Amino acid sequence: MKSYFQLDDNIIHLNHAAVAPWPLQTRDAVIAFANENASIGSQNYDDWLLVEQQLKHKLASLINARSTDEIAILKNTSEGLSLVAQGLDFRAGHNIVIPAGEFPSNRVVWQALEARGVSLRQVSLQDSDDPEQVLIDAMDSDTRLLSCSSVQYASGLRLDLKRLGQACKQHDALFCVDAIQSLGAMVFDVQDCGADFVVADGHKWMCGPEGTALFYCRSEVLPLLQLQQYGWHMLKQPFDFSRQSNEIEVADDARRFESGSPNMMGIMALNASLEMLLEVGMKQIQAMVQGNTAYMIDRLQPQKDIQILSPVVEQHYAAIISFVKQGVDNVKLYQQLQDNNIICAFRGGGIRFSPHFYTRREKIDIALDMVIDFA
Repeated sequence: MKSYFQLDDNIIHLNHAAVAPWPLQTRDAVIAFANENASIGSQNYDDWLLVEQQLKHKLASLINARSTDEIAILKNTSEGLSLVAQGLDFRAGHNIVIPAGEFPSNRVVWQALEARGVSLRQVSLQDSDDPEQVLIDAMDSDTRLLSCSSVQYASGLRLDLKRLGQACKQHDALFCVDAIQSLGAMVFDVQDCGADFVVADGHKWMCGPEGTALFYCRSEVLPLLQLQQYGWHMLKQPFDFSRQSNEIEVADDARRFESGSPNMMGIMALNASLEMLLEVGMKQIQAMVQGNTAYMIDRLQPQKDIQILSPVVEQHYAAIISFVKQGVDNVKLYQQLQDNNIICAFRGGGIRFSPHFYTRREKIDIALDMVIDFA
């Protein structure tokens, strides 16, 4: 397979669930953009706008959106989730259902609504053989919205989004998905799962920069989101700066959520990263990352002193494997891994490995051998 990355030979990067390295073509795109800006400034700004549209097309393709009209480019996942939380007409008596243990971005935005009389139901999925049903059982006629991560950041649990989306329709509830641990690693079909909102920053499995994020809003629910921020970029005619109107004429599509100047350097970078992912193909990438997960499970499961915290059933695992080693200080084990250039994370009380499609098995073996041999 074509080599898309150029990590130092002594680096074993098993931390794509946190901040991923950039592909070579992303590095080159940023360098080219910086050189252009330094030499001719914004002379080619119209070309930059074309790249912005290219990125929207790639994002729409990545999630199988019907149109780029449903795609906005925001700063990060938290901004997108906040748009939903503060934009919907939540009222006292409504409730929101989320899994317990969600990443803070998908918790605090809903907690902020409790002051308005909205109840937040945090549902534990731990040790459940049917986590989707547990979430569905927590919904009732007052449930306004179900929000979940497609893949839980600590455990790596992958939820059946289609099943949850169907349940939301049955309860007349909206469905919001934080897809930051899916996009770039797993096939994602927003039409199949029926999500109303999808948010994801580009710096994890999409291998892009921090500060450039996807926000998807299904066109039918777009009018439900009351705008909380305003600026020139969201207007119907954003480049007609001298236009005067007694009304704020905002764009009819998802650009209405892009209030100010776009992050052009981030757009250049993420556009290049998605070009790589789409060139490889998401079906192939999913097969490869899940193959890595299956391989790690096969190596760790026979070890009597290692407890795997992630699902070991294929339907519920993605690209993350978390574990603890019994009888040792796992923080010290984590630190030893880090000190030996094995980049990983300590999340949810365990060590988390998250290799991507290009990660070689011999690199994974070095990390696993260190875990198994640690005493």
